[in-house]
Amino acid sequence: MIPNMPTLHQQTRRHFFERCGVGLGSIALTDLLSRDCQGAATPADPMAPRRGHHAAKAKNVIFLFMAGGPSQLELFEDKPRLREFHGQLPPESLVKGKRFAFLPKDAKLLGGQRSFGTYGEARMTLGDLLPHHRKIVDEVTWLRGMKTDVFNHGPAKLFMNTGFQVPGRPSMGSWVTYGIGSESRDLPGFVVLQSGPRGPRGGNALWSAGFLPSSYQGVPFRGSGAPILNLSNPKGIDAERQRDFTDLVGTLNQQRLDLTGDPEIATRISAYEMAYRMQSSAPELMDLSGESQATLDLYGAKPGGSSYANNCLLARRLVERGVRFVQLYHTNWDHHGGPTENLDKHLPDICKEIDQASAALVLDLKQRGLLEDTIVIWGGEFGRTPMGEVREGGAGGRDHHIDAFTMWVAGGGFKAGKIHGASDDFGYEVVEGAVHVHDLHATILHQLGFDHERLTFRFQGRDFRLTDVHGKVVREVLG
Repeated sequence: MIPNMPTLHQQTRRHFFERCGVGLGSIALTDLLSRDCQGAATPADPMAPRRGHHAAKAKNVIFLFMAGGPSQLELFEDKPRLREFHGQLPPESLVKGKRFAFLPKDAKLLGGQRSFGTYGEARMTLGDLLPHHRKIVDEVTWLRGMKTDVFNHGPAKLFMNTGFQVPGRPSMGSWVTYGIGSESRDLPGFVVLQSGPRGPRGGNALWSAGFLPSSYQGVPFRGSGAPILNLSNPKGIDAERQRDFTDLVGTLNQQRLDLTGDPEIATRISAYEMAYRMQSSAPELMDLSGESQATLDLYGAKPGGSSYANNCLLARRLVERGVRFVQLYHTNWDHHGGPTENLDKHLPDICKEIDQASAALVLDLKQRGLLEDTIVIWGGEFGRTPMGEVREGGAGGRDHHIDAFTMWVAGGGFKAGKIHGASDDFGYEVVEGAVHVHDLHATILHQLGFDHERLTFRFQGRDFRLTDVHGKVVREVLG
């Protein structure tokens, strides 16, 4: 008898279900995780690879997130009509009933500030700030009719990443690893890399597992130094002593898991084992010195450095090693105008930071035979307004815009060289081929083998999913 435990007839049902030797908690958890997936995860191995609802066209995702909202009107959308009406008030019909983050009511139209050309067999228009993107025009699907619901940065980033504008929901990477696990046994299934002057607004809620078991949350890697803090052994602890410690703690945790079926104990077991394996795998991953000079030059990467270019190369190395979902955040794209964030100087600067490496990632994945299985997404949380915004010093910018912007997607069964969607002559509203954020999520999940309406998790009495109660698969962009 366990000391201080009540006799059997004194125990409550809660005690019974907690202590029951048949493992009702474990049975319930396994059923919950397997409800929507074939070959489901088990508490002992929550990241085990498994199949979705149908045959998948892709097995990995790399999301290049341009935090702040890139201006589609300087990068992807040539609007001669907008230039013609530069400096004039927009038609009342365009702005009536609309809300903006910062624009005054008398904001005037701002014609595109860059020169454009048409490239590739797709005849895609690109601004002069993205010369390397010309190399991948015929490799990607151009989504020129993107729409979202939320116009402030933090909530909009959450919406693009989790399908909801407040913290607490699982991110797309968490949903994907919950659904199909990971093929990497020595690295996390969901890795986050960051570059730029600061972290993205929204912070770690952007890669949170929300109410899913925390096994599925994103793991941030640092760009230089130790990839994860406190991963190395403390002084005086050699590999043998650490293995003994890990085995003992694992045994104790397993006993508790068998008793309670608590998925967070499974996460704890997995985390100890993963940390042990990452002591060798993570430093090897981060060491770019073994890459050829031609590859480093392709990306503009430098071994030992910390940059967006290095992170793009690391993203390729991660998917090579079986990591399921890699998310790169690069700040700062919030060009409202003024001395520190304007379209004249700061947009060109940040485009130089990301142009070469973004294109290189697509080209490198293709030549290695990885693009077929890997979806690469490029874009921010929203676009920018056709109306200009002038701040201190008179330098021009644009406000946040949710009704029409551009993203691109490559690989994983998306059509190469496909231009989908269009906005009106001012770049204000989508006039054809609209793709809402929920539609993008549904389409990504479809290519990974999921019916987005069936990949669910029951929490607080209802079934939740990445696409909430919305979303449709955009089949026109799929091969």
